[in-house]
Amino acid sequence: MTRKTHQDSLRTADLLDLFRRLSRPLEPVPTDEQSGPRILRGVRAVLFDVYGTLLISASGDIDAAGEVEPAGALQETLQSCRLSPQPDAGAVGSAAFKDEIRRRHAALRDDGRHYPEIDILSVWNAVVDQLVTGALISAKPSAQTVARLAIEYECRVNPVWPMPGAARALMSLRDRDLRLGIVSNAQFFTPLAIEALLGAAPASLGLEPALTAWSYQAGEAKPSPLPFLKPIERLAADGLQPDQIAFVGNDCLNDLLPAHELGLRPILFAGDRRSLRRREEDARCKRIRVAALITDLRHLPDLLARE
Repeated sequence: MTRKTHQDSLRTADLLDLFRRLSRPLEPVPTDEQSGPRILRGVRAVLFDVYGTLLISASGDIDAAGEVEPAGALQETLQSCRLSPQPDAGAVGSAAFKDEIRRRHAALRDDGRHYPEIDILSVWNAVVDQLVTGALISAKPSAQTVARLAIEYECRVNPVWPMPGAARALMSLRDRDLRLGIVSNAQFFTPLAIEALLGAAPASLGLEPALTAWSYQAGEAKPSPLPFLKPIERLAADGLQPDQIAFVGNDCLNDLLPAHELGLRPILFAGDRRSLRRREEDARCKRIRVAALITDLRHLPDLLARE
């Protein structure tokens, strides 16, 4: 077993503090949806999406561009990280960032991945190498600085904030001994964002590491079923059937479709107009049987009947 050093702890603490300092309150935009009165019986585990569900996301998706201009956001980030950027470093770097993601996605598709996912840290390492080679920043940054850069840029282009009632709902379900986990299109900083903004590490909120799957580790993103398999297999080993597992998400294609196809009970979270994705134009989503709809995460414990 690898021991966590004091230095590693300090670095994690620094990154958590970075999220807290750069994040600003966001409010969900109400939708016209109405929570149904249905009670779901027999649910013993709940898996959650993150962006647009547990966390308010101004863009509604980790991969969607926000309203902030990327070149300016990167220029500010490089300056904040004390990399002495040249005036055009942000523009060159943001273009290289998009090109690198596009190139890696294409390579993964050629390798048979239908919904490829990359590790954003490796992308940023490639980008800063290009900036160093072009003499657009002062020096090659350390691994910790690259992690800081990734977080600062993300906070600028895709700010997030806790969805109202998120922590309360999780702890209520945890205290009722429901098994909890996450299946998210995410990057290394997503669990840091949860801890920084919800006030506790995911595991302390009841979100079990064994029931948690991040797309960047799976190498494939939702709506692929692949990220769901680890939590489902773990729960199956503990005697749970798919119809005893609920999945809560805001996107009918990315979240509810794979949950439905895997036999889980899909719950549509419709609490924020920015992130609600009904995907009514997509024929695949018409076959989803939504188990329930909620507009407030605080309604979730009442939805799930006590056995």
